[in-house]
Amino acid sequence: MPDSAPFAAPAPDSAADAPQLPEATEIIPHREAAEAFVTRICFKIGPPRLVGLELEWLLHDRRTPTEPLTTNRLAAALGPWSPPALHFSEASRDSQVSRHSNAPAPTMPNGSAVTVELGGQLEISTAPAHSLGECLAAAAADTRLIHGRLARAGLTALGAGADPYRAPARILDVPRYVAMEAYFDQRGTSGRVMMGATAAVQPCLDAGRAAGPDSFVSRWQTLHAIGPALVAMFANSPVLAGQPTGWRSSRQAAWFDIDPARTAPPAAGGDPRDAYARYALDAPLLCIRRDDGPWSAPPGITFADWLAGGVHPAPTYDDLAYHLSTLFPPVRPSGHLEVRYLDAQPGDGWIAAAAVTWALTATSHARDAADAAAEPGGIGPPAGDRLGRRVSGVSRVGRGGQRPRDGGCGDPAVARLRV
Repeated sequence: MPDSAPFAAPAPDSAADAPQLPEATEIIPHREAAEAFVTRICFKIGPPRLVGLELEWLLHDRRTPTEPLTTNRLAAALGPWSPPALHFSEASRDSQVSRHSNAPAPTMPNGSAVTVELGGQLEISTAPAHSLGECLAAAAADTRLIHGRLARAGLTALGAGADPYRAPARILDVPRYVAMEAYFDQRGTSGRVMMGATAAVQPCLDAGRAAGPDSFVSRWQTLHAIGPALVAMFANSPVLAGQPTGWRSSRQAAWFDIDPARTAPPAAGGDPRDAYARYALDAPLLCIRRDDGPWSAPPGITFADWLAGGVHPAPTYDDLAYHLSTLFPPVRPSGHLEVRYLDAQPGDGWIAAAAVTWALTATSHARDAADAAAEPGGIGPPAGDRLGRRVSGVSRVGRGGQRPRDGGCGDPAVARLRV
């Protein structure tokens, strides 16, 4: 999960829709200004014409998949596409690039950016494309290139939602990740699982127009309505660290168990922009960036509290933009809409996951049909079934949570460990 996923803004519906943003270093004067900022940068309004994709894999030694990864080995394997975070250490804390973001490496030949997560998971993020086909072709080409480099270094890239071989272990010392780990540790172990032992397929879609058949409200609502069915359809992580968890998606189980103030969807109804602005400001601070010392934030302090003087110095718009990157709802508005609830898939299964998500939201007819098929509920912890053998609110389309063809983990070696 890079600090932010770059994505070109759609052409605004009118000149009035073009955001006029304050300077990044400007102090935010009050809550109303902060909410206005969030509504402008999180939902870029315009015709939905672009599509992007973020693909994650769990990396293992080809011969000994339980062997821990090291940053040196990953950096050597990735070569020119090795991101700065792999080279960060306590001795390099003056590096602002490494300190302030999980910055990507130079782009790949087909435009994808490369990042590495705190447990060593690999992610590529495509450039925005003007069609689904163009996006999938670029992602496939860059995937082949980077998987080839990994193979030559004795590493394999596993498409699964959770690591079936290793327990989570942080290998990056980037201050953001150190603070994030400490923050989630306050609630238990699921935060470490999510951060260090899971992987996803994340389609990225333009938000949509202000009104009409392609309105951002319609697209936002459909992406939430179809979420339970797609979680069930692409659930691909029944095993974690060699043990069946009782979930078809152990990755989703981890998300259910950590800090709902930043992982649950915002309140439904009304204008999603206003709801998300309130959600963002009322979320606790995960970290506060500093030029020296740890990034830990005072427990229980929300961004709204920071605005009200709960922490000094006062926050800037850049601080608010960074805070937005520490929120992880099932659908995250980052200008575009980032769909975060799909497990990573074996082989080229990510193509189906991306294509289905795109197809169900591409037209008003498709969205109407999808909305009609979906049962009420949305994504949330299952009621009455803590093992998650069905996903809460699963629609008629996805009832039963069909397992992937290889046993739900992307690797025949652990196919027998099914729920």
